[in-house]
Amino acid sequence: MHGAYGVGYETYCRKQDVRMQVEKKREEDHLKSQRIVADIERKAHS
Repeated sequence: MHGAYGVGYETYCRKQDVRMQVEKKREEDHLKSQRIVADIERKAHS
């Protein structure tokens, strides 16, 4: 958690605003990785 998002787990658990920021970043990272996979699959099937 700390390495990826710069927040310790204890802080993540205790502070709602920090948790929301981390979850937003995680969602953005997930969507970005999905786009990368889709792009690679599209190129592989071309």
